[in-house]
Amino acid sequence: MTFAPLQNDTFLRACMRQATDHTPLWLMRQAGRYLPEYCATRAKAGSFMGLATNVDYATEVTLQPLERYPLDAAILFSDILTIPDAMGLGLSFAQGEGPKFAKNVRDEAAVAELAVPDMDKLRYVFDAVTSIRKALNGRVPLIGFSGSPWTLACYMVEGGGSDDYRAVKTLMYRRPDLMHRMLAINADAVALYLNTQIDAGAQAVMVFDSWGGVLADGNFQDFSLAYTRRVLAQLKRTGVDGQVVPRIVFTKGGGLWLQDMKPLDCEVLGLDWTVNLGAARALVGSGEHAKALQGNIDPNVLFAEPAQIAAEAERVLRSFGAPHTDKTTTGPTHIFNLGHGISQYTPPESVAALVEAVHRVSKQMRAGA
Repeated sequence: MTFAPLQNDTFLRACMRQATDHTPLWLMRQAGRYLPEYCATRAKAGSFMGLATNVDYATEVTLQPLERYPLDAAILFSDILTIPDAMGLGLSFAQGEGPKFAKNVRDEAAVAELAVPDMDKLRYVFDAVTSIRKALNGRVPLIGFSGSPWTLACYMVEGGGSDDYRAVKTLMYRRPDLMHRMLAINADAVALYLNTQIDAGAQAVMVFDSWGGVLADGNFQDFSLAYTRRVLAQLKRTGVDGQVVPRIVFTKGGGLWLQDMKPLDCEVLGLDWTVNLGAARALVGSGEHAKALQGNIDPNVLFAEPAQIAAEAERVLRSFGAPHTDKTTTGPTHIFNLGHGISQYTPPESVAALVEAVHRVSKQMRAGA
């Protein structure tokens, strides 16, 4: 497969801790319900899964935010729960509700049925990656992604979202052997899934450990981090065009464990809004195993007025500190993002204010302003 040469590689350079002319910006869930054009396409598709499993629709909605805003990366439009769906758990989305599985995994018999799924069942995802990469035509890089082994296990055991994580933690404490068995299968499935996205044209990959932060200290390391490590150990280092494919790990609520995450075999750590970027930079931004940092403005800032959004964006940029500007070396770098996914109620014009402020202020900081 050959793709058009990349015109804006700012995001990839920042992932590799190389100096850039501005701080690159993309948003978690940037193709989503806050955009009226997304809602129109979803209505045509008839359902969320109708949207995600149709290559043309998935391509269309991935590109929609890039038509509106000068973002520095695109992220595949899909869902973190495609893997358990391919394992036969029966994923569905009711309008206005979260995901639900027809079957859950709570006992020995259910765990015994689990296996790394045939990737042909997820062909729609890989076809979408290739289609989006072609449609981008080199405009910006394309990020592929998966849920983490632990986060997938949470949904698989709970059967959907959860407020108290009671079912998954009950299984973890009562039968840690079963939980470890499930997590090993999930890790190998995630690695194969991300590698197949890389083969289809993804230029960076991200592991979303959305529920890692609900674990107790010690359990996080044993039941989440260990299996994220198992995924990373299996990932391809280069993509179809021979370029390095950076790996991003985001643990919501994981700021407590940055020191534990520093040795991870990845290039970027994503942070939620509870973490001070300057403190994170001091911990993991330089030295052995240094990481680029991604994040971390509170998504609810986007409900403020444009001037307040710009001020908060500047505060986040300045909390990271002076940008790395020496193009002959690597150093601490920052990729601007939200601390979690964008709310469906966000005014689209608020995103325009954020993108403008990040690009403007980050250029001024590099000019010494």
